[in-house]
Amino acid sequence: MHIDQWLATIPPLSVYLIVGAVIMIESLGIPLPGEVVLVSAALLTLSHPSLSPLWVGVVASAGAIIGDSIGYFIGKTGGQRLFAWAGRKFPKHFGPTHIANAERIFNKRGMWAVFFGRFIAFLRILAGPLAGSLRMHYPKFLIANALGGIAWAGGTTALIYYVGEVAEKWLGGFSKYGLVAAVIIGAVVFVVMKKRLGREHKSDAETTKQEETAA
Repeated sequence: MHIDQWLATIPPLSVYLIVGAVIMIESLGIPLPGEVVLVSAALLTLSHPSLSPLWVGVVASAGAIIGDSIGYFIGKTGGQRLFAWAGRKFPKHFGPTHIANAERIFNKRGMWAVFFGRFIAFLRILAGPLAGSLRMHYPKFLIANALGGIAWAGGTTALIYYVGEVAEKWLGGFSKYGLVAAVIIGAVVFVVMKKRLGREHKSDAETTKQEETAA
């Protein structure tokens, strides 16, 4: 079966549910590849005749907002216990240094940390639980959370979709080649972002260590 024909057999509802569920669960504080799922779904809209990039962005935004809100209340009622448990289960993601760095950013930036945290893998996972644990005023959190979720999910979907369309046209209208080109572009962008975020986390860890030494 041709790749385009195979992709066309995937029910759109299944794609929407997977995107919304994975992003919502990630936003609760569980490390799942939400960004990878979102990028993959956006790419899939290029070859799936019934899959809408608009609805991919909508369900992704909804998943982000709902997941972060649930995470907020989980963090508010049992944040410290949650972080202690997560540190034992996922030390590479939620170790004491990681949590200290995130708390420092949230205490310093407030609503901006929630908004821009949606674009940073580590903070995207911690935003809701950490904001609740630090007793951030919920209306402020909700505003920043909603704006960040919509900007991240909608912006990512639109960017990947339109880049893929341009790639398809440039390659002469052969959709399978356009899809491959878009996948490569998306993968390169993702790798670059991961490397940049890794450098930022390393810098944050060194800053925290220096502050602790000075104290």
